[in-house]
Amino acid sequence: MKEISISTYSSPVGKLVIGIFEEKLVFCDWAFRKMRGQIDQRIQTGLGAKFVESRHPLMNELEQQLEAYFSGNLREFQIPMQPVGTQFQMEVWNQLCKIPYGQTQSYLQLSQELGNPDAIRAVAAANGANAISILIPCHRIIGSDGSLVGYAGGLEAKKKLLRLEGASANKNQQQTSLF
Repeated sequence: MKEISISTYSSPVGKLVIGIFEEKLVFCDWAFRKMRGQIDQRIQTGLGAKFVESRHPLMNELEQQLEAYFSGNLREFQIPMQPVGTQFQMEVWNQLCKIPYGQTQSYLQLSQELGNPDAIRAVAAANGANAISILIPCHRIIGSDGSLVGYAGGLEAKKKLLRLEGASANKNQQQTSLF
């Protein structure tokens, strides 16, 4: 059976589990999230592989880029990724990657950009199923009223990531609601 190399990384906002499969990042996810078991199963089944604790060379590169991001010196990651999910989830995650550093969008805006403004709940579920946190920036999604809403790493981590990026609410929302 194929193998997914896994390791942990202690970030300034929480512990992450990193997974590399065939020279690509398949997850960089919060170690203690509620859906940890479901996400792990989806990835292993989707790739036909099992987890093996080991250090893959790409992990070093990812950790260097994460360190640069957390120190405010990196805005775009240059890591090959292979998200594992449904076609709809992949479309949502691709759209998330288009949200610029330091900016936010609501679930409604994201569903509108995907061409289906009625899919807010499905978009929110796909956002919550993202297993490549920070690099696929699901932390940049906020409520329509500008409030912080659910985040796999916890709302405190989300707040810190948005603060690090200098994010503010969209023009028609109250800036103070983010912090």
